[in-house]
Amino acid sequence: MKRAVSVSLGSPSRDKKVVVTLKGQQISIERIGTGGDTRKAKQLFTELDGHVDALSLGGMDMYVRLDGRDYPIHAAIKLVKNVSKTPVIDGRILKYVLERQVFEKAAPLLGGMPHFRSAIIPTAVDRMGLAQSVSAVADKVVIGDLMFTLGIPYPIWGIERFKKLARILLPIIGFFPLSMISPPGTKDEPPKPKHHRFWNEADLIAGDLHYIRRYSPFDLAGKTVVTNTTTPENIEMLKERGVKRVITTTPRYEGRSFGVNMMEAVLTAYSGKNRQLSEAELEALVEEIELQPYVEELNP
Repeated sequence: MKRAVSVSLGSPSRDKKVVVTLKGQQISIERIGTGGDTRKAKQLFTELDGHVDALSLGGMDMYVRLDGRDYPIHAAIKLVKNVSKTPVIDGRILKYVLERQVFEKAAPLLGGMPHFRSAIIPTAVDRMGLAQSVSAVADKVVIGDLMFTLGIPYPIWGIERFKKLARILLPIIGFFPLSMISPPGTKDEPPKPKHHRFWNEADLIAGDLHYIRRYSPFDLAGKTVVTNTTTPENIEMLKERGVKRVITTTPRYEGRSFGVNMMEAVLTAYSGKNRQLSEAELEALVEEIELQPYVEELNP
């Protein structure tokens, strides 16, 4: 049996281990959270190197991809510097492959391509594929990286404005310590809703579930959420807040959709190539194993 492990900076409360079968090949999938403990994460990567078929970093990308260019996040790269035998990835390539076609893939389950009046993406810097998909189905899009990541109370309207700003900031942000740019979720932080106007105006919310859980209002009645890495508790939380429908870019296994970094590690292990896969190779594997999004009606 092949084994793929994600070492995450997120909370251990979200840990999960399952065995999936892809085209007759059994693969053990395991997520290990470190609660933001970078020393522990680095130690786990060192200990697992050479003993598993694929490793992935969860909770933070090692590189941010924008228009084909990878911008390094130096503090994240240091966590895996001792890994030399096992391929280690962060999911950024598969994330782009899956998220840029999420509505197209989900359309048969939705009764056709959806259309939305307004969308909010709380953070898009590591989800350009999703930003592109959302821009194609929503009349207007507000991107909240400044508001929710850097604490600057200014929305960014539209993907082109966001790209212009990202090209300026990414070379600088890449040198920030992880404490400044890590997403919520490492310590199971309590909800802290803010910037209500943009959440309330949106009928589509797309992006990292940790940001949605922490910063969105408690009333999300009638909205569609596109996200990933959902536990049964996350689905119940969205249902309680009134969310109409949730779409995850990957399937659910035993009630859980894993992060794209985990799924890229799974495909890496499945391929048997013992290296990071290219975008074209990942696209081919997605079609080969029929990796499909998941749609659940919560409050129809």
